[in-house]
Amino acid sequence: MSMIGIFFFVAIVGLTLFVTYLASKQTNSASEFYTAGGGLTGWQNGIAIAGDYLSAASFLGIAGAIALFGFDGFFYSIGYLVAYLVVLYIVAEPLRNLGRYTLADMITARFDQKKVRGTAAVSTIVIVLFYMIAQLVGAGGLIQLLLGIDYWVAVLLVGVMMTIYVLWGGMAATSWVQIIKAVLLMIGTVIISVMVLMKFNFNIIEMFNTMKTATPHGEGYLVAGAKYSNGVDTMSMMIALVLGTAGLPHILMRFFTVKDAKTARSSVVYATWIVGIFYILTIFLGFGAAAFVGSEKIIGANAAGNMAAPLLAQALGGDMLMSFICAVAFATILAVVAGLVLSGASAFAHDIYGQIIKKGKVTEKEQMKAARLASIGVAVFSIILALGAQTMNVAFLVSLAFCIAASANLPVIIYTIYYKKFNTTGAMAAMITGLVTALVLVVVSPNLWNPEGTAIFTGTALFPLTNPAIISVPAGFLAGWIGSLVGAKSDARKYAEVTVKANTGMK
Repeated sequence: MSMIGIFFFVAIVGLTLFVTYLASKQTNSASEFYTAGGGLTGWQNGIAIAGDYLSAASFLGIAGAIALFGFDGFFYSIGYLVAYLVVLYIVAEPLRNLGRYTLADMITARFDQKKVRGTAAVSTIVIVLFYMIAQLVGAGGLIQLLLGIDYWVAVLLVGVMMTIYVLWGGMAATSWVQIIKAVLLMIGTVIISVMVLMKFNFNIIEMFNTMKTATPHGEGYLVAGAKYSNGVDTMSMMIALVLGTAGLPHILMRFFTVKDAKTARSSVVYATWIVGIFYILTIFLGFGAAAFVGSEKIIGANAAGNMAAPLLAQALGGDMLMSFICAVAFATILAVVAGLVLSGASAFAHDIYGQIIKKGKVTEKEQMKAARLASIGVAVFSIILALGAQTMNVAFLVSLAFCIAASANLPVIIYTIYYKKFNTTGAMAAMITGLVTALVLVVVSPNLWNPEGTAIFTGTALFPLTNPAIISVPAGFLAGWIGSLVGAKSDARKYAEVTVKANTGMK
């Protein structure tokens, strides 16, 4: 690795650590640790949300997927972008008005029972672990490519860094790291996109015509079917992507970092613009990698294609641009995993320890200690899981996390806000059914089973689809509805109270 590469890495890591140091001086209470005291403005939180959302899956995974499979890879960009409309119009404002620190707070605004809070916390932790694996796999491959060190050492390095951010700086540090990373990521993406367009004389039509013959797929590169030949599987994946964002705990947690619902709504608008521009630019990243790097070299660096963007940067701008892009990707991963660790730790420390075990009778000092210990636990467990998932595409791994979020969390969120007859039985049924169905179908799917022995287990998959959302999401909604019909009658007064709170913010 060149000295310029070392400089970029040291500069970005040093900057984020300095921000963490400053934030640690202002993180003295549970509110400041979990939600930065609700003090972020709309634009700050909007950029931070975009930073949380534009993860290793977006930058490394999607670029690789488009480079190797063309239009099929772009499905991820479409799904991630459209998902923000669901967040903006259905979830953002009611969630901010009803919640405090976590998703479970929002649900228990209507059903104040330990079993509901506990199930919501478990669902949060499972989703966080799936998402964390994706980020750590991306980080491991990136650092392995750049530094030539072993994959497990790279994963361990990222794990230690992310834990430092959360332990000392909490949400304030995580938010500012996200903001810095989002700005750097957009700069890097724009630079590469412009350089790719220069190669095609700034003629997009010429670029598309060139791509018809630039890959082994031929003209099939620009139409669906290069990877997802099964239309049902494609539809299932899109359901997960479009509906999953509204159930992702680390994204939902961001709406508690602002003072009111109006600011939460403006945050999503800012985030949507940034995310939208980025996902349009992923076309240039993917096409550029396919045309100027080649699928053979991309697969040679990483079987899942996760190193396509850094290799494109090297092809277009030499080692200097590659070093900058790798450093930005590293910052991207560090920022996202810090947010994930924080949301997982909050679910354990606030919901399980503070509200269930301690029954709400917990001091600020006890809750802060529990949150920091939980952060270490989430980080260690995620690192262990990531060590066995090295060959999986990070965009695909994230799509599974989206599937679980859409199946277990989204039904209970929507029913809590909008379904008058929803009750405790329905809430438990929706979360458990959605979570268990998604997990079981993933375990018996082609992701883990393959007759050729290229998956984790050798054998025939019992479930044919790679993403089970088309089954598990309706199962979650159906279970919530049936549970509400067979359970005790819902509290009409409580529903009226929740409706007023959700729409006005009045406490």
